[in-house]
Amino acid sequence: MNPRAVFVGTLRREYILPPESPPALDKPGGAPLYAAGGWKVWEEDAAVLSRVGEDFPRQWIRDFEALGIDVRGIQIAEGALDLRFFRAYDAHYKILETSPIAHFSQKSLPFPKSLLGYDASNRAQGSSDTVSPRLSEIPAEYLDARVLHLSPMPPDAQLRILAAFKRGTVSTFSLAPSPALTQPSQIHLLRALLDGLTAFFPSEEDLRALFWSETRDLWEMAEALGAMGCEFIVIRRGAKGQFLYDAAGKKRWELPAYDARLADPTGAGDAFCGGFLAGYQREFDPVQAALRGSVSASLNVEGSGPFYALHAHPAL
Repeated sequence: MNPRAVFVGTLRREYILPPESPPALDKPGGAPLYAAGGWKVWEEDAAVLSRVGEDFPRQWIRDFEALGIDVRGIQIAEGALDLRFFRAYDAHYKILETSPIAHFSQKSLPFPKSLLGYDASNRAQGSSDTVSPRLSEIPAEYLDARVLHLSPMPPDAQLRILAAFKRGTVSTFSLAPSPALTQPSQIHLLRALLDGLTAFFPSEEDLRALFWSETRDLWEMAEALGAMGCEFIVIRRGAKGQFLYDAAGKKRWELPAYDARLADPTGAGDAFCGGFLAGYQREFDPVQAALRGSVSASLNVEGSGPFYALHAHPAL
């Protein structure tokens, strides 16, 4: 069967230290999984397109499949790939940038041997040749999906994959940028990616980096991006919610975040993207889509892992 939505990006082996919840050490993660989890709060038929090494636990892939994720697009490259990802938060859930060893020491936790040699400045997501999916590895059935979401990856890889899927039947295209894309020097690539895009999901920090020398007004930034050919600009602002800009109608909405018991904010923005796309496919109403995205994100942050939200009772 053909999946309705394909989520593309880098899978991770996550090491997360939330301020109060138990640590999540060497657990599956990565933006496309969190986005697929946000989608599956509302819909089925999600697929993940990614590339991992031979050292990536096969049981995890079987677990994804058991949850109803189409895993034919998870290609296993020869040799090992360093997909480790570490993140720690302070008491106010702000991301801390210091070394992993210091955080484990402060919490009196034994340092995992599997995290030795980790260098946050040299993570695998910076190399399109190793972890970005190759065009030859895209299952033919994926090109018949209705939705394509590109998680943060090197911009040239996003451009190649987007072009490949535009030859298929996908009608809804969305993209979340990497920091490499939201630099003023990359505006030519950004313009090419936004042309014909349904939804663009930058964070507030992304936009301020892109427009730092031009304007401080987020709505002016959204209008400039909409003029490049994207229908909806959704500015993710964390606990402050989202700004939503409709380029065709020149309409603006400010949406609050859905209140939740915060345990682990990792992947909340990606879960929002998945929920937004599920809602948009139902009603083609960007405001209702954003509200569904907020619900997906609110369920995600109440626990750890990309599929924590799927344990919630559907009535919620």
